[in-house]
Amino acid sequence: MRNHAEGGRAGAAGGVRDERAVFDTTGNVFFKLKYARLYDSVLATPLGPRDVAVGEVTWALLRGAVYAAMFLLVMALAGTVTSWWAVLTLPAAVLIGLAFAGAGMAATTYMRSWKDLDLVQLAVLPMFLFSATFYPLTTYPESIRWIVQLTPLYHAVALTRELALGIPAWTTLGHAAYLVVLGLVGTVLAARRLERTLLS
Repeated sequence: MRNHAEGGRAGAAGGVRDERAVFDTTGNVFFKLKYARLYDSVLATPLGPRDVAVGEVTWALLRGAVYAAMFLLVMALAGTVTSWWAVLTLPAAVLIGLAFAGAGMAATTYMRSWKDLDLVQLAVLPMFLFSATFYPLTTYPESIRWIVQLTPLYHAVALTRELALGIPAWTTLGHAAYLVVLGLVGTVLAARRLERTLLS
């Protein structure tokens, strides 16, 4: 029972980290891109659109790492850390931040108005509630489980939970690989879209 509770805490922590990274690279970036025109000023320096994308994603990763460190510290102080594998939740948090920051940044380049940010919330909230964050995947009917397993937050929660509980397996590497690919694809797409938007 204790392991399930600890897994729930670790999963919820993974959900908070992804949400922060998404909002850092959507609302904030949208304002800088469309209203403050901050990136137009950046282009007056030797930096280019790709540097902007990498910089914004990196900033989201740094903030996510700080949040993750605080969650881990609180878990340790509360006595819920039972394995040294839990230390690896910090680099896992960076992977989670990379995945969601890259995806968020890419999505932002397609946004036309503030109303489009509602779509971000529409995607994030159900993921947070139904990606095995609070209860196991086995509670879903077999026909729905594969949909849950396609979501990035499912992989984030599973990765964090396996490391926090000290039960890594080969699937842990699969979850990590999924997040790395999503983050890199999102960042590359965001960089290309920014290049087209800012230089046209």
